[in-house]
Amino acid sequence: MCHAIPDVSRPLDRRAWLGGALIAPLLGTTTPVFSAAADMTLTFRGMSYLHRWSSRGQHEFTPAADADLARWRDMLTLNVHDKVLQGEQLADVANAVLGNYQRHGKLLQTRSTPRTAERPAQHFIAAVLGTREFLEAVFARCLMHEGTGLVAVVSHRVYGSAAGPEMSTWLGTHGPQVDEALMGWALLPRLDSLKRLPTSAAR
Repeated sequence: MCHAIPDVSRPLDRRAWLGGALIAPLLGTTTPVFSAAADMTLTFRGMSYLHRWSSRGQHEFTPAADADLARWRDMLTLNVHDKVLQGEQLADVANAVLGNYQRHGKLLQTRSTPRTAERPAQHFIAAVLGTREFLEAVFARCLMHEGTGLVAVVSHRVYGSAAGPEMSTWLGTHGPQVDEALMGWALLPRLDSLKRLPTSAAR
């Protein structure tokens, strides 16, 4: 039987998710560091994420302690959508992500940032996904980057029979900060750098 998805005490609109003392000034704290075309490290909320796996536009990064991709706790994933070249197509991608999360877990929050003269519209989706082995909190930002659709996903897993309460505690402590840091991430890696990462074996 799958884990029960934790219930967060009230519906999570923008104000509830970022309420009170949980807001943290994290803009500008996420910086990409490149040491070689085939070796990329991203820094997110003060933690280094090493490149682990790439295939068909999907690129996965985990901290040094999470080298085992079968049992990681924290992951940063960049999904490049080469055929998405305008805002309407990006909205379709965001709706597909939303539908996938709805089928496999519980939505926590969705919102869109309207298009401005300086920046195309962006979309944010947060959810908790569940299996028999773990619960996974996911935070997805859908945006246009260098004229191409990109979905940046921050994930955190909790394993074991006590996953529900532990995940609820983690979300209450870290959820608003992850949200703020992800949506404020301005220094995304260049798409040509991502394309030069080595292709991994299928899994």
